[in-house]
Amino acid sequence: PPLPPPPPLGTMSLVEAIASYVDRIVTDERIGGMKALLLDDVTKSVCGMVYSQSQILEQQVYLVESLGNSHESMNHLKAAVFVQPTAANIEKLRRELAEPKFAEYHLFFSNIVKGDFLQTLAEADEGDLIRQVHEYYGDFEAVNEDLFSLNLADSLVLSRPDSALRPDMFSRTCSGVLSVLLSLKTTPSQIRYAGGSGVARQVANEVAQTIQADDVFDFRSMGRRVEGPLLLILDRKDDPVTPLLSQWTYQAMIHEVLGLHHNRVLLKDAPGVKQELQEVVLAATQDAFFREHRYSNYGDLAMAVKGLLEEYQAQRKLNEDISSIEDMQRFLDRYPAFKAQSHTVEKHMTLLTELTRKMETLKLIECSELEQLLACNDDHSLHSNMLYGKLDDPMIPKGQKLRLVMLYALRYEQHGNLASFKSRLQDAGLGADQIAVIDSLLNYAGVQRRGPPSADLYGPRSMLGRMTRSLVQGLADVENVLTQHEPLLQSILGDVSKGKIKDQAFPAMGQSSSARPSSVIVYMVGGATYEEAKVVASLNKEKGSTYYYLGGTTIHNSKTFLKEVAASY
Repeated sequence: PPLPPPPPLGTMSLVEAIASYVDRIVTDERIGGMKALLLDDVTKSVCGMVYSQSQILEQQVYLVESLGNSHESMNHLKAAVFVQPTAANIEKLRRELAEPKFAEYHLFFSNIVKGDFLQTLAEADEGDLIRQVHEYYGDFEAVNEDLFSLNLADSLVLSRPDSALRPDMFSRTCSGVLSVLLSLKTTPSQIRYAGGSGVARQVANEVAQTIQADDVFDFRSMGRRVEGPLLLILDRKDDPVTPLLSQWTYQAMIHEVLGLHHNRVLLKDAPGVKQELQEVVLAATQDAFFREHRYSNYGDLAMAVKGLLEEYQAQRKLNEDISSIEDMQRFLDRYPAFKAQSHTVEKHMTLLTELTRKMETLKLIECSELEQLLACNDDHSLHSNMLYGKLDDPMIPKGQKLRLVMLYALRYEQHGNLASFKSRLQDAGLGADQIAVIDSLLNYAGVQRRGPPSADLYGPRSMLGRMTRSLVQGLADVENVLTQHEPLLQSILGDVSKGKIKDQAFPAMGQSSSARPSSVIVYMVGGATYEEAKVVASLNKEKGSTYYYLGGTTIHNSKTFLKEVAASY
């Protein structure tokens, strides 16, 4: 069936874009009746970000399984196949068609399919079992309405200056960006990339060439070309500070402290947690409280959870006052909502309790003030004295000490006293391999590695902002001290919104324009962060004339970031 006309860009949520594809597959009239949904590892995650399996099973889907699973024939079922168009999947389909387990096959590929792949399938389909083939561009994970990830591990290696690009990872990076454009039904009017980044330039070039060569990108509205967004390809190495910092807003803090992967949080190691809460789902599509408070800071979150608990207690008291048949009927009517509310309260109370416990064991507040000072201010004497104090404190965990020295190394790389701090880390019990990650970090994103976009990383842009905030709000409030830092992305998007983006820092593929775009799609090679996602969400909440999307090869916390730095540099 033809896809509906594209809505104005900026009104389409990435979650809705993916959900609409899944809807179209499971409700397709040509696959009426009981059906099986066959997925690969990537599309399983893509679907799981927007729908629970129980929601999919409600659409007469009898079975959800991986393509290529071996079992007895189920020729009473039709198969809807939603997979990436990879050589491995084409081979699995070829084998499937040679020994079919289902009555017929309806193929939906999550990205652009190569012509020779289609030829292979046509030759393999001797039983005429393939009934339709479509491209439904759901080749990315929609994390928030304006945030996406390719869930691609070890992508920092793409920024290495001394190694050939890994073709598989580079290809996946480009195809993911193209999928986002196609799902939003838009073609960029301008593509810019981070100057000084070889991989950002290559991604921008590959995307531009593919768009030019394939008429699938020729989107028109009422016969006229629609002005497309600015596609901005950035490199994580230009801002290595943001992924190293402790976080103090709900979604970011959960990911930093507990880990948030595919909208799920594992609490198996948390003390006193019920079995049914050892893995919890945190999805804005399924949890109204999380949707409202994912960007709330820790203090506001604690108050909101308290309010949630009080509201639940009031409802429970109401349910206890049953003295008539009518009361009983009213109780039964509201019981499903009450039970759901009970689960929501329990889930967020459990998460908040575990966050608070971890804050204490990791000494987050004690370390975060110095983290923020190292990220936002230039005062070598003060910072050195404070850092020596933290390194000599036996109560501060080793991992926190290492992270503080890394932040020091990035700021004072050219005139600091790094050798002395490495020696203190050794005295604190850190191994040589752990301390070596500091040099790995500088090899990846030291001052010689960063490009022109990073000129503002420690520049004057944040000083004026901090001075203004200090005067208006005062820094007596702990929350302000712990959240002074602004990611480099904030100043970049500020320049974009004012039409002041510089060609030297962000060269354009083809003709450049300084006009303010109606929408911007930012893609971060090497991975984005939830702190940067909050920047984008805040800009979109202002409902200005420009709408922003952010994506990356992955979404980092400090652990995943440093693991990749250590492995690749």
